[in-house]
Amino acid sequence: MTILNNIALEIISDGKGILAADESTATMTKRLDSVGVSSTSENRLAFRNILFSSESMRKCIGGVILYEETIRQSYNSKRIPEIISNMGSHIGIKVDTGAKTLAGSPHEKITEGLDGLRERLKEYYNLGAKFTKWRGVYIISQKYPTKLSMKSNAHALARYAAIVQECKMVPIVEPEVLMDGSHSANECLEKTSEVIKECFSELMLHNVDLSGLILKPNMVLAGSDSGDKISSDEVAKLTLECLKNSVPKEVPGIAFLSGGQSEVEATENLNLINKYNNTKFIMTYSYGRALQQSALKYWSNNVEDTKGTQKIFNHRAEMNTLAAQGKWSKDIETAQ
Repeated sequence: MTILNNIALEIISDGKGILAADESTATMTKRLDSVGVSSTSENRLAFRNILFSSESMRKCIGGVILYEETIRQSYNSKRIPEIISNMGSHIGIKVDTGAKTLAGSPHEKITEGLDGLRERLKEYYNLGAKFTKWRGVYIISQKYPTKLSMKSNAHALARYAAIVQECKMVPIVEPEVLMDGSHSANECLEKTSEVIKECFSELMLHNVDLSGLILKPNMVLAGSDSGDKISSDEVAKLTLECLKNSVPKEVPGIAFLSGGQSEVEATENLNLINKYNNTKFIMTYSYGRALQQSALKYWSNNVEDTKGTQKIFNHRAEMNTLAAQGKWSKDIETAQ
């Protein structure tokens, strides 16, 4: 398990974060459609390869989460995992098969994908994967998330993590409490804390080595329909309160998802979390849209302009790596 702890630390230490490039074909199609680019296998690969071969990969990105399509692809006769590892980053893979309706609570979801997981993991390991990701999703309202949702998803996350460690890889455990809804930030704090505590209860029950995993939670935010947006200062303080009371000290680090925040919001909130962080947890990023969106918009205007697209991606990655060290500022953001 020392090996797994070392891999986890290599992914998230020294300000490095994780590029979440594991969008399903359906999600990537929506992203490409939104900028007027046809979602062909070739176009999806071309954009992702621009990111994977960017200079910021060397100093900012410790790990890349891939989708099943991408881990098997090659670009100019080089396998994608080889391109990523040559940039000094670890290869990860999304292994859940998506959130489905939870039997017994039809407004909630349960993430599936445990059937055949062990066999798939062996294949991904042979393709170069060193870490994995599984996402559970939870909604907030007066009656949600239910105990059924919290226990069912925590159980699935724990079973997944145990199998992943058995297969010599680091599991990213992602319990995402969605920001959709009219709930307050304090309600988000309460529910997120419950969800994370339930996850670790199950992880320990399944004998998962907590020093060999990475937690990927949401930040504590007011619901998107609440009309009560809180300041970045409040986001940071509430998020730290949640994690200090919910996460066992053995966990090496926490890589936040951006969860509907704009690129700059996700950076600013991460920066303040690190300024206030008085724990031993490494606090970094595992962003998808908040790392890629500006680069995607630029690329859509001229798919041949690789250098221009990489410049925009490099800037976003560098800003988040500064934020992961508490060194970002609005002046630095706008100066470059």
